[in-house]
Amino acid sequence: MNLLEAIKERRSVRSYDGNRLTDLQIATLLDAINESSSPFGGRLTIRLKEFDLRKGYRPTTYGMLKGARHFFLLASGADGESALSTGFRFEQIVLKAWQMGLGTCWIAATFKGSDFDRDQTWPEGETLRIVCPVGTAAPPTATERLTRLALRSANRLPFDRLFYHTDFHTPLHKDNRFAEPLEMLRLAPSSTNSQPWRALVCDNHTVHFYYRHKSDISLIDCGIGFCHFHKTEKFRGHDGIFFKADATPAPPRDWKYLISYTTAPA
Repeated sequence: MNLLEAIKERRSVRSYDGNRLTDLQIATLLDAINESSSPFGGRLTIRLKEFDLRKGYRPTTYGMLKGARHFFLLASGADGESALSTGFRFEQIVLKAWQMGLGTCWIAATFKGSDFDRDQTWPEGETLRIVCPVGTAAPPTATERLTRLALRSANRLPFDRLFYHTDFHTPLHKDNRFAEPLEMLRLAPSSTNSQPWRALVCDNHTVHFYYRHKSDISLIDCGIGFCHFHKTEKFRGHDGIFFKADATPAPPRDWKYLISYTTAPA
């Protein structure tokens, strides 16, 4: 399975078979943690820990997790750069897990004092913000199917309502140079399927990204989407960079400018 297939096929998994990961799987995931990177800076610590949760665990957020024994723990700073890097770096690991045949499910909540946070010491300024089970998926339960339906996790806004060309009145054509990486961004998971990102393509080299604050993890969601975009660019042989533009077209309503991307020579 290549990267684009993983992006298209990956889904959240809430029911696991209860088996322990193999030593090789654990080693591969730890390598993925060490190899992950982000252009946005900030502070982020990612760990992989095994728990005995054979009786199931109900997190303080939507859905129910069953049978998971291994969890990623993500602690980060409270700044925007850390939030972007959390999404950008960890999605690389999530996609690697899917390519290995393993399921995952992002869970964002307050974990202070929980079993997840117990006996964990984090770098100064970092707080546990995300946990994520990882393992082999069990057949989905009726509850899981209903949860996915309630969250509309299979439904996303169409391409022409997210991405624009030259101005915010002209939808981007799907034959545009940036159409494929933006479509991979569109497929990215986000909290309650909120899709907080928007993009304005200005020429054959440059894209400006905007977002709408919809929850406390909207910037993490944007980091996940930017990971899909950037990895697709790399997959297709394009070598670009993210940067802060001095001036960008003013967005409509309450959208905010976030970052730009270019493949133009410096």
